[in-house]
Amino acid sequence: MAKQVLTTIQGESLTGTPWEAYPRPQMKRDAWENLNGTWEFSSDGEEHKILVPFAPESGLSGIGEHFPEGSILCYRREFAADTTRTGRFLLHFGAVSQCAEIYVNQTLIGTHQGSYEAFCFDITDHLQENNELVVRVTSNLDDPTMPYGKNVKNPGGMWYTPVTGIWQTVWTEWVPETYIEALDIQVTLEAATITVTPALNGEVTVEGKTYPLVAGKAVIAPEDPHPWIPEDPYLYDFIVTAGEDRVESYFALRTLEIQEVKGIPRLCLNGKPYFFHGLLDQGYWPDGLLTPAKPECYAQDILSMKELGFNTLRKHIKVEPEQFYYDCDRLGMVVFQDMVNNGDYNFLRDTVCPTFFRQRKNDRKLHSDPKTRKAFLDGMEATVRQLKNHPSICYWTIFNEGWGQFDGTAAYKKLKQLDSSRFIDSASGWFRGCQSDVESLHIYFGCWFRMKRFPKPIVLSEFGGFAHSVAGHIYNLDKTYGYGTCKTREELDKKMLALYEKHVIPQVKNGLCASIYTQVSDVEDEINGLVTYDRKVTKVRKETMCRISQALQKEME
Repeated sequence: MAKQVLTTIQGESLTGTPWEAYPRPQMKRDAWENLNGTWEFSSDGEEHKILVPFAPESGLSGIGEHFPEGSILCYRREFAADTTRTGRFLLHFGAVSQCAEIYVNQTLIGTHQGSYEAFCFDITDHLQENNELVVRVTSNLDDPTMPYGKNVKNPGGMWYTPVTGIWQTVWTEWVPETYIEALDIQVTLEAATITVTPALNGEVTVEGKTYPLVAGKAVIAPEDPHPWIPEDPYLYDFIVTAGEDRVESYFALRTLEIQEVKGIPRLCLNGKPYFFHGLLDQGYWPDGLLTPAKPECYAQDILSMKELGFNTLRKHIKVEPEQFYYDCDRLGMVVFQDMVNNGDYNFLRDTVCPTFFRQRKNDRKLHSDPKTRKAFLDGMEATVRQLKNHPSICYWTIFNEGWGQFDGTAAYKKLKQLDSSRFIDSASGWFRGCQSDVESLHIYFGCWFRMKRFPKPIVLSEFGGFAHSVAGHIYNLDKTYGYGTCKTREELDKKMLALYEKHVIPQVKNGLCASIYTQVSDVEDEINGLVTYDRKVTKVRKETMCRISQALQKEME
């Protein structure tokens, strides 16, 4: 298969320490060190140098190779530490795929299973002035137990090059002996409640005003509350001081609820019906795969899509580094966040049947392996725990098109216990067989007759996907993938406009509350993005897209 080398950076080489941005913007301290950069790397007797945080399969890593399933990927580097300091020394990993063993100075510190969540170890008791850090990683895509998303051994079509090993920032920080371990932020339109774990006493400072932190809790009630919306994404910065610890963070005032408006159920933002005009966002990059070359790439994507009139991104089958969500928070982009699937995939069962039939189907006995079910639910809980304080996230998707789906009603109830403040889509594009907040449809092949009134808010959670190739910006020169072909930019513009004006906009009056077009960018074989895979060409006209956006908002009003 002939592939073209595409890169998102022009005339630059990544040197020094990549990804220097602070990795946890909602819980920021001053005393930290970035361990990204060049590490020693070996697998199956082969010695390499690798640039962390890029996966070995990516070009930016310096390797560009996927090692056989079950291979041990061994990372090694040294780092110094000031052993005269008091307090605790924490070692953080943004994400490692799939199973990691962490050694400091030849002592096993701990293990972690999972591919998309952050984890941390206290290594104070093993610290020396000069230290050796070794990370041993194994991954097995032949075993569908662990959440894997769109990573497959044999990519093609809507499945992509796999990612294994370290793919997010590795970093350390000093904290006091007693320190703030977690923040929980609950908001209304008038106030925010900040809860600190453990339940420490101290104070919270917001916009120059200080509020008491008593038994780990503070209530912040601004005098003139300023709500968060995509068009005006106002954030309140705050500082928590407790004992010797000091943490910087932020919150936003906003609410989400379902209301009946003129007899139609609506998704409401801050008490008002709001149309979530969005795009599917896979979060893949030609040179870094799951990890863009620079953290600034997220803001560039977000601002590019806002310029085209969109206010929502459905983060599809992936959990991003927190930089992405921070950028959505501060720039004003709603996020519909997917959980990451595991379990086996069957094209007929999981794609063909739900595409053309929408009868109810009981899912309680599907994917019945207890280990696989537990791995998914553990991943879901970790995702919510890690991301729940981000105001941009307004919507959780549990299962997509039946991929790994099981007992959706039980999963819905568990997620509601974890977070009752957001909308939940239990089965995006699949059979209506479980409890859910919305009626979620995928329409790619003209089945618009399925768009009718329902007793729940309607979300068109995937549609469109017109394919248009741009010479010099195509990843796979032999085979491309999409849903209908447009030979020219003019044809793409015309089809986009007709699709929205004929099928999407008229459904707003029937209860359509959100639409998610496929997709932000091309991804490998897929050429149905609004921008090319390398982000260098925008395929659609801004004027056309803004006309669509304005028509949707006018119809909602």
